[in-house]
Amino acid sequence: MVLMGVWAPVGLWAAWGVLPGWGWREWTVIALSGVLHVLYYVVLLRGYRKADLTVVYPLARGSGPLLSSMVAIMLLGEQISALGLAGIAGVVGGVFLIAGGPGLLRAAHDPAQRRRVHKGMVYGLLTGAFIASYTVVDGYAVKFMLMSPILLDYLGNFVRLVLLAPAVLRDRPAAWLLWGQQWKYALLVGAISPVSYVLVLYAMQVAPLSHVAPAREVSMLFAALIGGHLLGEVTVCSEPWAPR
Repeated sequence: MVLMGVWAPVGLWAAWGVLPGWGWREWTVIALSGVLHVLYYVVLLRGYRKADLTVVYPLARGSGPLLSSMVAIMLLGEQISALGLAGIAGVVGGVFLIAGGPGLLRAAHDPAQRRRVHKGMVYGLLTGAFIASYTVVDGYAVKFMLMSPILLDYLGNFVRLVLLAPAVLRDRPAAWLLWGQQWKYALLVGAISPVSYVLVLYAMQVAPLSHVAPAREVSMLFAALIGGHLLGEVTVCSEPWAPR
């Protein structure tokens, strides 16, 4: 809701004279994109609750571009060179190493921590599947249907609002309390968060999706560093678990 208000002038500008020409295909894509983004957020946040960010996020951001690239090559007819394949393999392999490498398969000596790692792997891979899903849908929309990246992202917020509003309205006192405590951060995130993804959508218009999807995953480097050093999480290794 905050994001929609902050970006309303840009959304209205992008929509001016465009929406009357849309048909059921464009609105279906908007609805599908909004639903997939919500599922991505819900699964990712649930994964953070049940496992460590340093496991969930790298696996999600690594498996997502791999699946996106495979779909783009097999279903959207994109061509990729041997060097491109090597680049995708490098990104996926790097993410695997950041998430813990071979230690992920061995997990930890502590059974409780081992279960936590395995949950993180499941949630990470499931989140990656949703990342791939919305990436392919959004990439198809901007590249083949020539939809505006700004409109695609902005109007998708209305779908997300409808889907998430019931959870907020069920406990309005808690929602108001959180808003009173976090409104400054909410405004900041609402103003900044769409920029990076809109830039990604513009990149998809001029470059193959199978190249753009892996390139955007540089973000997981920063997330892994934050989770490991700022949040004091642990990393998987061949030795017993210890703080990073």
